[in-house]
Amino acid sequence: MTSLRSPVHARPRRPGRAIVAALALAALCSGGVARAGAAPARAHEAPPAILKEVGFDQRLNAQAPLALIFRDEGGRAMRLGDAFRGKPVILSLVYFNCATLCPMILDGLVRSLTPVSFDIGKEFTMLTVSFDPRDTPAAAAAKKAEYVGRYRRPGAGDGWHFLTGEEAAIQGLTQAVGFRYAFDARTGQFAHAAGILILTPQGKVARYFYGFDLPPRDLRLALVEAAAGKIGTPIDQLLLYCYQYDPLTGRYGLIMMNVLRLAGLGTILALGSGILLMLRRERQARRNAKEAR
Repeated sequence: MTSLRSPVHARPRRPGRAIVAALALAALCSGGVARAGAAPARAHEAPPAILKEVGFDQRLNAQAPLALIFRDEGGRAMRLGDAFRGKPVILSLVYFNCATLCPMILDGLVRSLTPVSFDIGKEFTMLTVSFDPRDTPAAAAAKKAEYVGRYRRPGAGDGWHFLTGEEAAIQGLTQAVGFRYAFDARTGQFAHAAGILILTPQGKVARYFYGFDLPPRDLRLALVEAAAGKIGTPIDQLLLYCYQYDPLTGRYGLIMMNVLRLAGLGTILALGSGILLMLRRERQARRNAKEAR
């Protein structure tokens, strides 16, 4: 795994192993439960070695291979880069036969995006790519209909792509962005971590987010950053001054020093405005006194 380096943190750091291991374990357990007729306890019997094959290797600024060919939900060949269209991209890596963990990822993503004023297909694009080469365009179409329907915003269908692909294309994408998963032959399911990625309009990895319920504020700020300020408002830029992405936790945290600076600036502006107002009132009082003579 390459060392973790981001535009925010200059020194190398490694991603949260505990977080990734816990998510991987949750994925493995979900695989055991998902198989028809399998006892829930069997998932806990999985060899610990499989957990070493699962997780996210953060590769911030890595280039996604945009020339790879997948198939969209209609079965049409689609170049990965054609989905970007000059917009930032939220990438979710799942598989469509998953019964528990993958639906939780997509459910959480829809819940987190609902309060965000940005619209899929307008300010950003959604890519949901299956890492199971056995998945079909028909399965992708069913998932698209389900989740676009839950999102309930016009035009989302044009901006949310559900893709399937051959093993070589899947490996090319997952390895480039640092997503590791493993097939558990005993359960017939995949062990994998839960999370999403934010990519720039040029296809570079900008942010990783772990888990299911993601803070809407963090998603919005990540999209604004990935788009290099081409979307969002001045308020978003102000928030980015106060909040900083931490690749170790996959969250935005408050920068107290910058908050104090803004508070100090606000105090100076308030004092200056008060002084100007007092001087203006004093001049007006003098004018009134002269006119009264």
